[in-house]
Amino acid sequence: MAIEGPLKELGIHDVFQLLDLSRKTGTLRVASDLRQNAGTVYFEDGVVVGAEIRSNSHPLGRLLVRAGRLSEADLSRARAQQSAGDPRRLGEILVAEGLVSQRDLNRYVRHQIEEVVFELVGWSEGYFAFEDGKQSEWPTEAATRIPTGVLLMEAARRTDEWSRIEKKITHLGLVPRLAPVVDTAAPLDLLPAEWEVLTVIDGERSVRELASALGRPEFEVARTLFGLATAGIILLEDPARRAVEAIGSADLPILLGEVDHLLGAGDPDAAAQAAEQAVAGHPEEALAHLAHGRALLAAGRYAESSESLWQAVQLDPASAPAQRLFGLTLAAMGRFREAAQVWDQWKRMAEKPPEEDAQMAAVERARQAALALELALRGSRD
Repeated sequence: MAIEGPLKELGIHDVFQLLDLSRKTGTLRVASDLRQNAGTVYFEDGVVVGAEIRSNSHPLGRLLVRAGRLSEADLSRARAQQSAGDPRRLGEILVAEGLVSQRDLNRYVRHQIEEVVFELVGWSEGYFAFEDGKQSEWPTEAATRIPTGVLLMEAARRTDEWSRIEKKITHLGLVPRLAPVVDTAAPLDLLPAEWEVLTVIDGERSVRELASALGRPEFEVARTLFGLATAGIILLEDPARRAVEAIGSADLPILLGEVDHLLGAGDPDAAAQAAEQAVAGHPEEALAHLAHGRALLAAGRYAESSESLWQAVQLDPASAPAQRLFGLTLAAMGRFREAAQVWDQWKRMAEKPPEEDAQMAAVERARQAALALELALRGSRD
């Protein structure tokens, strides 16, 4: 029986179920031009016995080496035997030579198959084709049989659990690092799998790279890291955000100049984005928050502007521009009494040079008008 067609008409989940229920033996090939990827799954009597994918072939030997179960020298000797004409599969040689236990071999071959199937089940577009029958030996390193129904149920469970994990681990490029040590008498009570992950965290490798180094599925490592992060044992950093912050910390004057330029060009939204970079790189600099507040005020985002300007005032209470703009923002939001109080504080801060007399007079008029309006509103309510 030949089965083929686009995944939009018959989902990959349904294809797996059909092959399971009909107890088919053969090769299922799935390809996606959008993903530029292709995978192959081998079935025997409806049971999955092997799987591979172009984007991550997971060669067994490399997987065992990365996991520390096999040395490079041992892997080279096993491959040399194959090159010399040994017809046995790599896994069979490794077990026969006592280099890998049968248990470890089965475990990692199963991981290979599961990771491929779990990725394919997530595809909603592409094309599939099933070739009936077994033409030759399956290209697998161990005789592993996984019931298709078990794989599909595990795939559904992972989908549900990922929705919870993604609240902390938004993508596999995040870099875990150990949290600062807190003095406590209570020892860490961790599972062996958690200790295994904890020992390879170096603050440089991503979640994906840690999974590769451990030779464990990315899902399992992400789930373990989620638990460690929830317990406060590790922190998760986004390298992309770190890069933005590094740029901001090196180029604050340039970023502030860019904010001024964009405001002068009449593009407050772009100015706000430039100011956000300055704040990310200089969270303790009042000037960064002041620039952010100015841009947000120009964009009409008064509530956000007031928060940034309040932060600027807290960092530098003597900043006259921050005080003045903070008052203007509060007045724009209808918080007239608070605005008047801010302006009063601005007047008391320091002596102003003569050239600022006109500006101070204008602020005083605005303060008086705000108070009058507030009193009028109170009277109308009474």
